[in-house]
Amino acid sequence: MAHRTLRPALRTPLRVAAPAVAALVLAATSAACTGGPVQGRPGASGLRDPYFPKAGNGGYDVEHYGLDLAYDPDSGRLEGVAVLTARATQGLSSFNLDLDGLDVQGVTVQGAGARFNRTGHELTVRPADDLKKNEVFRTEVRYAGEPRAVKDLDGAQEGWVRTEDGALGVGEPVGSMAWFPGNHHPSDKATYDITLRVPKGYEGVSNGELRSRTDGADGRTAFAWHSAEPMASYLAIAAVGPYKISTGRSPAGVPLYNAVAPEAAQESAPALDRLGEVVDWGSRVFGPYPFATAGAVVEPEGTLGYALETQSRPVYSGPPDVDLLVHETAHQWFGNCVSPASWKDMWLNEGFAVYAEWLWSEQHQGPSAQERFEAFLDGDTEVDDEAGTDWAAFPPASPPGAAHISDPPVYYRGAMVLHRIRQEVGDEDFFALVRGWVADHRYGNADTADFTSYAEEQTGTDLDEVWDVWLYGKGRPKPPS
Repeated sequence: MAHRTLRPALRTPLRVAAPAVAALVLAATSAACTGGPVQGRPGASGLRDPYFPKAGNGGYDVEHYGLDLAYDPDSGRLEGVAVLTARATQGLSSFNLDLDGLDVQGVTVQGAGARFNRTGHELTVRPADDLKKNEVFRTEVRYAGEPRAVKDLDGAQEGWVRTEDGALGVGEPVGSMAWFPGNHHPSDKATYDITLRVPKGYEGVSNGELRSRTDGADGRTAFAWHSAEPMASYLAIAAVGPYKISTGRSPAGVPLYNAVAPEAAQESAPALDRLGEVVDWGSRVFGPYPFATAGAVVEPEGTLGYALETQSRPVYSGPPDVDLLVHETAHQWFGNCVSPASWKDMWLNEGFAVYAEWLWSEQHQGPSAQERFEAFLDGDTEVDDEAGTDWAAFPPASPPGAAHISDPPVYYRGAMVLHRIRQEVGDEDFFALVRGWVADHRYGNADTADFTSYAEEQTGTDLDEVWDVWLYGKGRPKPPS
């Protein structure tokens, strides 16, 4: 997915639950104790996402995360300092952060100690002084403990997953809150600096550019990573292990950084050797590569059971093939650069990533996108081994619930929607539309309505039949006449 990929396993997310009253109680108590009027009001403890209503928080936008994480693979203990720079979108007497488990040792806001309490996944913070609307404020949270893996409804894991010789922190859709506090909804993107402190002999790998690698007197090595482009929190990664590291550049000059588990190195080489080619191909088809670096983290087979398009450096659970490499790399444009406004818009991530596979095949002596489209209509698994899936179970723009946002219709019928647009408008207008979509929504968020209106405006074509039948229609669409 623009998250977990369909191969080798479909993903279904975990709901986050948290009461909304804690912030109100805390603010009222504070006002009673001080005897003074409350200038702000509590920020909401959820953003009312259609499928994850308690994910994220209201009242502020995070601009930057500074995470300093020290991890001991032997004990499984994580010690963290998270510094969030945010802007208040309303006057705030209190606000919430999403944090699952772990022990909070202290919180400051604007350098002053802040009161806090925990209820479920919500960390409610009451600053010493109310925050004014549009005020930029800095929150520091110190925390520690043994972070846990989060089990999704399909039994898959996210969050902090311990491996045989390290750990992997991933987050789609809501698992990032298992290893750092934040506003964990894709609509609140921010820049990141992530420092991983691990025992000497281990590698610490995250998103973006490796700014420094420093051996400390405490027997740890600190890896400082910088992501200058905005990132949704579910795309953050923290990987700790004895990886084999390789670096290079694509033919067009994009820096590459790969971290591969030693036992997966040989089998991963054929696909990873083509990563630069894939990145440059995407730049020609979808527009300039949107991030400062590209790469991969390859874990031993079965570590997660799925691949995930973590920003600039996707993670693979076992050696990838080229199709999977294309899929996760395409997410750097679709899902990472242009991120979903809500989890209901997943088809904009996954439909594009699957269609990228079809386009790669078409342009590299494989079946064409038209042949793959027809294969799904006919259930022809000789052309596409996923053609027999239940791709028409529901419309891709309207999954029946949170457990279904990574089901086959989101992926494959989503790709078929894009092919139907191509059939209607022709290649020239279609590829101009795809490049324009990324360019005009670069580093932002968009929903399905944004895309449908943009597609008609840019192509000058009435696409109601595509939307009514393929994107929103129930039942199995008939082949276009």
